[in-house]
Amino acid sequence: MRTTRAQLILENGTTFEGSCFGAESSIAGEVVFNTGMVGYPESITDPSYYGQILVLTYPSIGNYGVPDYNMCRADPVFESDRIQIKGMVVSEYSVEYSHWQAGKSLSDWLLSENIPGISGIDTRLLTRILREKGTMLGKIVIGEDIEFYDPNSQNIISEVSHPEKSQIGKGSKRIAILDCGCKNSIIVHLIQRNVEVLRLPWDSDLSTYDFDGLLVSNGPGNPKECIQPIQSVRYAISNDIPTMGICLGHQIMALAAGGDTYKLKYGHRGQNQPVIEERSNHCIITSQNHGFAVDIDAIPGDWLPWYKNLNDDTNEGLIHESGRFMSVQFHPEAAPGPEDAGNIFDKFLKQVHN
Repeated sequence: MRTTRAQLILENGTTFEGSCFGAESSIAGEVVFNTGMVGYPESITDPSYYGQILVLTYPSIGNYGVPDYNMCRADPVFESDRIQIKGMVVSEYSVEYSHWQAGKSLSDWLLSENIPGISGIDTRLLTRILREKGTMLGKIVIGEDIEFYDPNSQNIISEVSHPEKSQIGKGSKRIAILDCGCKNSIIVHLIQRNVEVLRLPWDSDLSTYDFDGLLVSNGPGNPKECIQPIQSVRYAISNDIPTMGICLGHQIMALAAGGDTYKLKYGHRGQNQPVIEERSNHCIITSQNHGFAVDIDAIPGDWLPWYKNLNDDTNEGLIHESGRFMSVQFHPEAAPGPEDAGNIFDKFLKQVHN
């Protein structure tokens, strides 16, 4: 393996030296960390990571390579059609890989899409810095230096939303997905429940389509930049269309209802995070990937807190007193182990069928 030197430079001047894998190109973005032990093919194709440099805290990455795309059609490992992260940071990159589904190495995959990675980094120290200082801008420099880039300063869902509408599955009810960076797994969960999915670009005029329920998907960036999706949710609520939001969609729902959002210090990105249902005290285990949160104190009186994060008490869900509008901050479609949250889709579709 080549040993091209690379640097990870944070906006506060902290610099880490390492070796390059993947593409030999300089990039800039927002530096975030993920605590999952496995699942890097899913994570780096998740549109919610668009514009970010992903730090994987598990010490050894790449040992099972990258699955062959054709072997993952029925049960998708890839959450979109391309790598979404700007760059990857790991402690130790495993040159040798072995897995029955593997089609190529992680480095070759990154190289094919011009994404750089840097290894040999003390990711424990880096994570401590991010936890103390908060999420920071950063850049991976390989050769020529570049400027820092803040993905939260503009509307970036246009970069990850499918530009054309599409129809998937068959069923007696039609669910429109407002695609702000929708993960493939969300679509799979819906069609497994025998509904027709109408996937719409993020800036679609909902009044021109016929559907029975609306799902506002996950996605990257600052929810307050999502002006058109916020207006779309207001249209759905005013027309009493059952509506569900996931992750960014949850934040958009809150803003559409007249609430507020704020940026978390370092976000929630990882697996097996406990949340509790406010009314029943029932705890479920979830996967999460977000850098913003809903201000529960700013929510109008006809909306109720639904779920709460047990680690820091941040809001993890809202439900309208009518029961027809609901949203969750976590990912009910993601199940690295427990499948506790899958029934969120059933609760939503019950409102649709009613």
